[in-house]
Amino acid sequence: MLVLSRKTNETIKIGDNIELRILEVKGDTIRIGIEAPKSVDILRGELVQSITDTNTESMSVNLDIFAELTKKE
Repeated sequence: MLVLSRKTNETIKIGDNIELRILEVKGDTIRIGIEAPKSVDILRGELVQSITDTNTESMSVNLDIFAELTKKE
């Protein structure tokens, strides 16, 4: 992981077409502006992790419920 120190209004360039700008630092909160092509997905990490956890949980099979559902009467 690359770690950089930036001040308000300074930028970080990623490749030729993505730029991050530090807009404001207030306490433990940082506002970041992102300029990127519309084709680049920009997602909050905690949201991606939550969806991944939910998808993983939904893929696990409760064998007791599965056996009950597949039981022929």
